[in-house]
Amino acid sequence: MNVKELVGSGEKIGLLTLPFLVIGLILNIMIPSVFHVGGPPAALKVVSILLLIPGLIIWIWSVILILTKVPQKQLITNGPYVLVKHPLYTDVALLVLPWLGFLLNTWLGLLIGIVLYIGSRLFAPAEEALLARTFGRTWEEYRRKVILPWL
Repeated sequence: MNVKELVGSGEKIGLLTLPFLVIGLILNIMIPSVFHVGGPPAALKVVSILLLIPGLIIWIWSVILILTKVPQKQLITNGPYVLVKHPLYTDVALLVLPWLGFLLNTWLGLLIGIVLYIGSRLFAPAEEALLARTFGRTWEEYRRKVILPWL
């Protein structure tokens, strides 16, 4: 097993999301009024910041864990991985893209976040099958302990 296999489905998810991102950006530039969230209003700014900050922290934390544990071929079972099996995908899709988009006065972040999340769910079974083959019983024990396995 090579390190690229252990990193996961990021490449596939990115390829699925890319057309939506490109088309969304073009439409956002051509007809921005369709994507505006209204300024954003003060309440939406506050909520966006309150959710974006932990989103960025979880994203950085997940990346650090991947960069330190995957090269050693270790299954990551701590940090944000205690909550969900795929915190990097889930976090970027639900806590980073939508709220960053709102701060930039566009719905595009939410739309791309939804596509990214759907992509992560489509490719998660293959990634999890690989993790099960690679880590066996350790994976099964980890999988049973994840707090929000469906997210």
